[in-house]
Amino acid sequence: MKKLQIAFVPIMRSTFDIAYAEDMVQQTRSKLINSGFDLIEVPHPITDLQAVEQAIKQLQDEPIDLLLIFQATFADSTMITRLSQAIQSPLFLWAVPEPWTGGRLRLNSLCGTNLAAHALTLKDQKFDYGYGLPEDADIIAKVRLLAVAGSVQRQLRATRLGVVGQHPDGMDSCHLDAPLIKNVFGIEIESIDLQEVFTRAKATSDQEVAQIRQELDRTLHNLPDLDQAALNGTLRVYRVLSDLAHEKGLSGLAVRCWPEFFTQMGCAACGAMSLLSDGFLGQTPIPCGCEADINGTITQLILQTLSGQPAFGTDMVGIDEKEGLIALWHCGLAPLSMADSRIPPQGTIHSNRKLPLLMDFPLRPGNVTFARLSRAGGNLRMVIGSGAMIEGSKPFSGTSGLIKPSLPTRSFLDLLMREGLEHHISLTYGDFSAELKAIAGVFDLPILWMDSKEVPR
Repeated sequence: MKKLQIAFVPIMRSTFDIAYAEDMVQQTRSKLINSGFDLIEVPHPITDLQAVEQAIKQLQDEPIDLLLIFQATFADSTMITRLSQAIQSPLFLWAVPEPWTGGRLRLNSLCGTNLAAHALTLKDQKFDYGYGLPEDADIIAKVRLLAVAGSVQRQLRATRLGVVGQHPDGMDSCHLDAPLIKNVFGIEIESIDLQEVFTRAKATSDQEVAQIRQELDRTLHNLPDLDQAALNGTLRVYRVLSDLAHEKGLSGLAVRCWPEFFTQMGCAACGAMSLLSDGFLGQTPIPCGCEADINGTITQLILQTLSGQPAFGTDMVGIDEKEGLIALWHCGLAPLSMADSRIPPQGTIHSNRKLPLLMDFPLRPGNVTFARLSRAGGNLRMVIGSGAMIEGSKPFSGTSGLIKPSLPTRSFLDLLMREGLEHHISLTYGDFSAELKAIAGVFDLPILWMDSKEVPR
């Protein structure tokens, strides 16, 4: 992720020990900078409502991932509530302890933060808090998590996604609710007609196809063995989807990948979506969900933002209770960077439609985080889990792998079925459960844990 931007706003009252308070401010400021954050700072600590209004004018147009209010001394809640209403980012309150000397209460920081927490709660404004000295590593970790969530929130508010066609009949799990997506995430949805894609793909020049093919031959060495007309059709689709994303400012796509790509274009969309998701030809990765699954695409985009790597939307197609494994599979659209490096990836044909281009490889071993923005039950919630992709033969042709979830497989299956969850999950490599929990918090989404235990607060 990009460097996190924190608005650092100290608050104090002149009737307390200002020298001591300013020392705490400087220590905290130095700790945040040394921890890798970019600070957006006000010129002086905030002492009254007039200073609050000046700070708001300075901060409201800044790219802020987190508003961190440092309670250097006690103050009433008016300044914090005004700032929190004006600055549209997650809010973190930091109070500091002071020695119990039997003498003067020099800061009274905790009481001021307690007062602010009450006022914010009355106004139904969310926040997190820390109580500790500037060197407290646990507080820095909490600040980082909330700033990550704020960064994702800020990026999604400026995001446009494309939906190519409508989801196939019977795929209710891929339903598009554009007003809900706009209301919750701020994401704009651009609808793209399938026929526009087909018309532009068929008009794509042979020269453009040849350039894409030349680069792809470096990775997939069996392309000459495939139906060349159908293969070129997939490469034309890749070119057009890439161009549309660039022209319309789209950060991701959800594509009705069947049956029309097979019946009208004579090729598979899977390979094109794999290349887009992987950032082929040095492009920024554009996560793609099949079957026009826009919630899957949003989930992939979130995971990609967190990990700095591509994400993959997949089906769960079988469990092995004895070995504690789940078979993951999707026709052939996983990003090539997810391939097990010991087994060269291949181009292949769709297992049912018998047309290329699909990717064929086992997913590489490693720890993974999986997630899903789910509408099961009617309202949006975040499904979060983790596991390990294990080394072994892929269970089916195409892009597939074996995952050992942290949850027992029967418990996993019970949750999947009894909660009525969607048939797609998204995954990326690495452990991002805590970040996903924080993201769910800033969007006020309930969480369903498909894990051995919840991530602690």
